[in-house]
Amino acid sequence: MMTRALIGAMALALCQTAAFAQMNHQHGAEAAACEQGELRCASRVTPAFAPDGTLWLAWMAGGQISVARSKDAGRSFSPPVSVTRERLNLDWGPDARPKIAVDAKGSVVLAFSIFRDKAFNGQVLTTRSDGGESFAPPRPITSNNESQRFEAVGLDGDGTVFAAWLDKRNRVPARQAGKKYDGAGLFFASSKDGGATYSQARLAADNTCECCRLGLGFAGPGRPVVVFRNIFEGGVRDHAVVTFSDPATPGDVRRVSEDDWQIAACPHHGPSLAVSTAGTYHVTWYTNGKARKGLFYARSQDEGRTFSDPVPIGRADRNPTRPYVLAGRRGITIAWKEFDGEKTTVNVMTSHDDGQNWSKPVTVAATTDTSDHPLLVSDGQKTYLSWMTKADGYRIQPIEFEP
Repeated sequence: MMTRALIGAMALALCQTAAFAQMNHQHGAEAAACEQGELRCASRVTPAFAPDGTLWLAWMAGGQISVARSKDAGRSFSPPVSVTRERLNLDWGPDARPKIAVDAKGSVVLAFSIFRDKAFNGQVLTTRSDGGESFAPPRPITSNNESQRFEAVGLDGDGTVFAAWLDKRNRVPARQAGKKYDGAGLFFASSKDGGATYSQARLAADNTCECCRLGLGFAGPGRPVVVFRNIFEGGVRDHAVVTFSDPATPGDVRRVSEDDWQIAACPHHGPSLAVSTAGTYHVTWYTNGKARKGLFYARSQDEGRTFSDPVPIGRADRNPTRPYVLAGRRGITIAWKEFDGEKTTVNVMTSHDDGQNWSKPVTVAATTDTSDHPLLVSDGQKTYLSWMTKADGYRIQPIEFEP
């Protein structure tokens, strides 16, 4: 007799299979309609501000990765530059998107993943450019031939590129040794030459959930922090954080919350992380656990050793999804999506006291058509919402903080 947990897992897996099939169909249709990879055809758009205030965008369209830049905070953009020279089977999973970072010298670093087969085995590719006019041929971030996906990249204060991703190279050895292995490993590498070469891949945590985006920040110079969905004892897929003592030395896996989401399937709904100037970790996530369901926020002031009690985000009756948190100059901002049955809205709330208290949620954007996840980005002064919708195209708008 099947348990409720197993029935629920099977139902979720079937829903995700149908969703993947629909997205794959849409991906193929978009590729046919968008031969040149225009921004208007993008399915995923990722922003990044350079230190000089230039806004850079990286996006997926027509089976290609493209970039453009804006000198006027998104009012106009340069002609797009194609990063990839041929159509690729880009990772179109719900949590996949190209990653971009730009350093003070104008070096542009990109990372993205592709599907190598119909079993969703992926490969993380990286490339770089001096100035963004042309890009080096994409190359694998690691020589290992096992599946890699859900990459994250960030720039340390000295310009070092830090990259983390989910990697399944340990599944075969574990099973050969008779050990249970249901997930992937959290691997990392760094680059001292602007993304031209990366150090050897190393393991930060093993047997993590294999299908959710990572959150990446820095606790200080040379101290990356990664938040991810882990697999705890009993198949519980709750969130955890790892703080590095230096770019090559990961710390202990520390739990963010006790949600008790026991599921033998992929949530495809990863967390977000921001580290404030005070060193506070701010984490947002989704769960469907026994202890709580929905979107939540928590903070840590001791580098992830302990976290505050989770605070719910959004209206439960409007299916809140895709929370994103950013620590800006004027405070902390959280953005997420809700759906009322007719339209999708992006809502935000802000904090002036490092996450102790929050403003009331405010709707800042809406659409009745399909849309990308809402993202937040800062130019060092203001915080902006970055959002792509099918009906209205790309928008970037400043978030106004309450007094």
